[in-house]
Amino acid sequence: MGKLLEICAGSLGSCLAAQDGGAQRVELCDNLEAGGTTPSWGMLAVARERLEIGLHVIVRPRGGDFLYSAAEFEVMARDIDLCRRLGVDGVVVGLLTADGDVDVPRTRQLVELAVPMTVTFHRAFDLVRDPCQALEDLIAAGCHRLLSSGQAATAPEGAALLARLREQAGARLTVMPGAGITADNIAGLARATGCREFHASARAEVSSGMRFRRTGVSLGAPGADEYARRETSADLVRQLRAALERA
Repeated sequence: MGKLLEICAGSLGSCLAAQDGGAQRVELCDNLEAGGTTPSWGMLAVARERLEIGLHVIVRPRGGDFLYSAAEFEVMARDIDLCRRLGVDGVVVGLLTADGDVDVPRTRQLVELAVPMTVTFHRAFDLVRDPCQALEDLIAAGCHRLLSSGQAATAPEGAALLARLREQAGARLTVMPGAGITADNIAGLARATGCREFHASARAEVSSGMRFRRTGVSLGAPGADEYARRETSADLVRQLRAALERA
């Protein structure tokens, strides 16, 4: 089995750049500054039409913690139904209890609703109190994949735990490292963890094409530059793929 590179994409342009750079799959998110929330229907529909590679979609109704109300859970369920009807390949979820455990009953409900899509449990896992037990909970809930940094700031820093989780999971679930992965460290991370799938953003600064620029007005966070954004770079994706293939 070869190695797989998934790119976290925050726009349609980033999805297409990931595909052009040789990624085998994208995780499509909105609002990456808050860790990713569910994209719009239009974004999902056009991405599905334009992408020939795998398309996974984050299902997260808001930023902040992963303790969701009944109303927020209903939003997640409806978003999963929409993803299934659009032909999305997989969804990415993360639900915790107030005590820092995986919310197994509601995760299982979403897994069942998602069929035939696969389900990845995202980095909410990195906030659980007992990662080994949480992994067993994810398997019991029917999840297919875990995205994790190994409960560290970056996946290379969490490599030891990621290796233990991969060994514990065996063939029951795929452990996919993510966070802080670059072309310079992906090969070493692959060797250290034994994992076969990797998640990276491969983003670079993109300047606006606006010629007229109003200064002193910010529509986002105070002091934010409205004329610059970060998008996936096809060149950075190519570098990641090349480094991963050499691992």
